[in-house]
Amino acid sequence: MNEVQLEVAKAYPNDSGRGIARLDPDTLLHLKLSPGDIIEIEGGDTTAAKVWRADRQDWNTDTVRIDGFTRQNADVGIGERVEIRKADAEKADKLVLAPPEEASVQFGSDAAGMVKRQILKRPVVERDIVPVMSSTNHPFMRSPGQAIPLIAVETDPDGVCLITEDTEVELREEPISGFEKTGGGITYEDIGGLESEIQRVREMVELPMKHPQIFKKLGIEPPQGVLLHGPPGTGKTLLAKAVANETSASFFSIAGPEIISKYYGESEQQLREIFEDATEESPSIIFIDELDSIAPKREDVTGEVERRVVAQLLTMMDGLESRGQVIVIAATNRVDSVDPALRRPGRFDREIEIGVPDETGREEILQIHTRGMPLSDDVALDSLANDTHGFVGADIESLTKEAAMKALRRYLPEIDLDEEDIPPSLIDRMIVKRQDFNGALNEVEPSAMREVLVELPKVSWDDVGGLEDAKNQVKESVEWPLSSPEKFQRMGISPPSGVLLYGPPGTGKTLMAKAVANETNANFISVRGPQLLSKWVGESEKAIRQTFRKARQVSPTVIFFDELDSLAPSRSQEVGSNVSERVVNQLLTELDGLEEKGDVMVIGATNRPDMIDPALIRSGRFDRLVMIGQPDQEGREQILKIHTDDTPLAADVSLREVSEITDGYVGSDLESIGREAAIEALREDDDATEVEMRHFRQALENVRPTITDDLLDYYEQMEDEFKGGTSSPEQGRRGGRIGFQ
Repeated sequence: MNEVQLEVAKAYPNDSGRGIARLDPDTLLHLKLSPGDIIEIEGGDTTAAKVWRADRQDWNTDTVRIDGFTRQNADVGIGERVEIRKADAEKADKLVLAPPEEASVQFGSDAAGMVKRQILKRPVVERDIVPVMSSTNHPFMRSPGQAIPLIAVETDPDGVCLITEDTEVELREEPISGFEKTGGGITYEDIGGLESEIQRVREMVELPMKHPQIFKKLGIEPPQGVLLHGPPGTGKTLLAKAVANETSASFFSIAGPEIISKYYGESEQQLREIFEDATEESPSIIFIDELDSIAPKREDVTGEVERRVVAQLLTMMDGLESRGQVIVIAATNRVDSVDPALRRPGRFDREIEIGVPDETGREEILQIHTRGMPLSDDVALDSLANDTHGFVGADIESLTKEAAMKALRRYLPEIDLDEEDIPPSLIDRMIVKRQDFNGALNEVEPSAMREVLVELPKVSWDDVGGLEDAKNQVKESVEWPLSSPEKFQRMGISPPSGVLLYGPPGTGKTLMAKAVANETNANFISVRGPQLLSKWVGESEKAIRQTFRKARQVSPTVIFFDELDSLAPSRSQEVGSNVSERVVNQLLTELDGLEEKGDVMVIGATNRPDMIDPALIRSGRFDRLVMIGQPDQEGREQILKIHTDDTPLAADVSLREVSEITDGYVGSDLESIGREAAIEALREDDDATEVEMRHFRQALENVRPTITDDLLDYYEQMEDEFKGGTSSPEQGRRGGRIGFQ
């Protein structure tokens, strides 16, 4: 009889709970199988599954992908080998299902029918766990999308049975005892986007427990502890739960603050007791959540209790007594405030950072959270993953919930809330559409951005009139690195790290930054210069550090510094306190210090470029200096068009003519002209319905141009100064610098 030995891998996110095994085409040929056939999987136990073809990336890898329930039925872990052969499945006449010991379940009237419809054409072996998805209209509720494990107590006939329309399904309410394998918990399939992290945790935790002899052979002690750290919501606790489930070790969880007690010595005793229990029931895992709350740095703490708890934890983790097969996993999102004595090898040997997921990770997480959702065909998870920069797992979960709520609101008018039962026809019709996700995206923001979030006005490049040159320069510096980084890689260069927009007031510098933020789809953090300055020493620098740290967490991000001259004035001119000197230094180190900036673009805006510290405007910091000057005649016409878009203009109004006579006017002046003209028309006649050319002429008398000859000279000189090349003697006399700029 044909059989093969394959290595077990975790299932695809969408396959969880469906009783599917994925094999590559060669294996299918070898075993003479076609998709939809039934196979037997033999590990520590024997179970059955339905065969489907694996995706191309798994071809020729000698693996079989099965989910956590099938792994438990076959009694194998990921990475172990199983034997696979074609099964002779008989049609089942009868199947009896019951919940496991710890679950108390009430079945509704049609529960058996519901369950049967879900598991039709599925193979079942006696003593198997049969996962049943709880859905919204389910007779017994757990959280939707989570599978409820029911146990196949008896099947008729024995062996591998196939559930068909004729099978009689019976549900018993009393739980079955004596079943040590219950699959109610979280498996590795419920964790998206943490492939390498899961791999590292498994090396640390599963290997020593399942094969301690490897470590004996190498003559080393197995690792003792893992510290998971990273921003909130990335899945640290979830990972610990999954590990505990998959290793079938005893699991002890300590929530930091719970063990702190007001009585002397009580907290330490509770810790000791937990470690003692864990040693007795080894192999076991102790999970400490929020480690920073019970083991802070001892020199920073005033209370005596915390110090004693830290000391107790240290002795428990590598005191004189050996711990046996007890592994400690701790999670924290403030790794720097954990006592350093804990962070040495022998205590927490491995520190694994669980960071913000990348695009493929986000797509996996989306697949997991939309598993039980009726999605319409226009929902493309890959493009959603692309739109959710900086989202952690918890944010994505809240996004899918919000989208489902939006879908529900669409159907609410049809639902009569006073009736007991909602008609099944309506429930079957409910689907979640692309527009629900779009609506949810507007409401759910990445949690790391909550403190620095700015609501972005919807400004696109079309709202920026004139300024074609400047627009293109900014696009090259900001949009290209974020949207097509491969261009820069192809040329072997790194993209510019910052853009400084300078020019007279009112020319549209801030507007441009808004347009960039909207068009690149990146997260946008706006820093208004004077906001950051604080009277406390060190606070201003800290604010800048925090801003950059947040930006790195949720990258790609655009940081916009408005009024940069107030934040980073030239250090030589300063009298009095040296706050801004320190701020400039902090900015310099953030912009090109030792730390990697990642996908963080910096844009600054100022109308006094000569006041900015020269160290900031060298290459590698603000290396693109873009002058946003006065608009030319065509530009002025465009700007007038944009600002009079909603204004009813009379037939005799020629915006071209207005643009010809408004030399020296910048964007904000032209906006006031449009507004003034409309007000003139209303002044003349309360019921005016349109604005005529004469009103524009009157408005021109009231609005004076921003740009004067002096101002023009100043900016021309600045532009010369910022350009490269050798200066001419005349330029030297005008105050430019001689030599290379």
